[in-house]
Amino acid sequence: MRRDDVPVGRLSRRRALRLAGGVGALAMLTAGAVGCRDDDAGTGGAGRSGSTGEAGSSGPGEPADGDSPVEGGGKDVPEPLWTRTTSAQTYGDNDELVVASGVVIASGKPLAALDTASGRERWSLEDGAVPGASMLLGNGTLYLASARYDGTVSGYDPASGKETWRSHPGKGYRQPRPIAVDDQQVYVIAEILEADGSSKTNVIAALNSGTGKLAWQERRDFGTEGNGIHAHAGGRYLVYTDFKKNLTVRDTATGKQVWTHKTTKTNYGFFAVYENLVIVPQGPKLQAFSLADGSVKWSVQTTESYVAFKEPAVLDDVLYIADSGRTLRALDPRTGKEVWKSEALAEANLMVPRQYVKAGGVLYAATDLDKQGGVIAIDAQTGAVRWTFNDGSGDYHAWLVATDGKRVFALHGKKLHALPI
Repeated sequence: MRRDDVPVGRLSRRRALRLAGGVGALAMLTAGAVGCRDDDAGTGGAGRSGSTGEAGSSGPGEPADGDSPVEGGGKDVPEPLWTRTTSAQTYGDNDELVVASGVVIASGKPLAALDTASGRERWSLEDGAVPGASMLLGNGTLYLASARYDGTVSGYDPASGKETWRSHPGKGYRQPRPIAVDDQQVYVIAEILEADGSSKTNVIAALNSGTGKLAWQERRDFGTEGNGIHAHAGGRYLVYTDFKKNLTVRDTATGKQVWTHKTTKTNYGFFAVYENLVIVPQGPKLQAFSLADGSVKWSVQTTESYVAFKEPAVLDDVLYIADSGRTLRALDPRTGKEVWKSEALAEANLMVPRQYVKAGGVLYAATDLDKQGGVIAIDAQTGAVRWTFNDGSGDYHAWLVATDGKRVFALHGKKLHALPI
């Protein structure tokens, strides 16, 4: 990988916290994280878009409006089935809210798993998750960096919270953090310790997901950073971006670099992978690169040079992406050809989505900040906006969404809402 001397642009407070990660981020946190409680269902002022009043309360595990989706036109906004205050410590990354095995988990300390149907706590880990580090799901396991900062990476059964796997890359490494997982391996970034206890370089390594043994390790170039990493692993390739505007692909079997490119813009490193392509937004240009050799397979541009593409997502073989002009597009990820284009976000004066999940033919999109944001329900066939949910708290944290196919979970600051679909 090549060293990048391009200075990093200005970041929002939330993005700077997210990319800082690790101990530095922990020191920047607001003190006094609140643990999950069963006695605050229906709190938080959840309600219709633009509302600042409180929604109707419901008891623990009791839906506000029953288990059926809200019926009606574009102005109908569902009431939460339940709302809980959590210990969440989030920085806006998509892997800080996960759903598996009947529980929903928001990154925090303690780390609490809530029952998806009732919102009641099923289990918790006192040490919690490392602030700014990923929570990764794979092979039926939740992988976490150790919040004890003892150099270990652990795997847990999402249903019970029992530890089922543990690995320690070695004494020469500090603060290993998982960045990706596939059927065979867990991939981590770790600092390389110098004799004086300092660290000037880092390593990317693969840990066997069965035995925990180190499969390979590759030292990254001097000047690269372990923060700001977004990664995806599948088949032959591990692909990741970093804070230095590198887009890199490695061989999952050996760790050897296949290719690397400098990107012109990073969008904080978010990208999408589909089959043999990695799809990367770069300002007004959206490009698809071959994972095999880095060649450009297709490219799409916004209508204006000052309008930038935002974070992409591929769901059910369709690429969804919005731009800063609030145009939302559905594209064929194989070719980049347009399936549909919608101006509904701009017409409704809504913020640009930054994360998407899909359930029941509807896109549920999370925006970055309030106001005119929250969770937007969008018709996946046309791009029409159905409704927008906002809890009215005004919290500066980004919204995050996840789904189990039966409900949509919306995290905003420390409030976690379960919405019907």
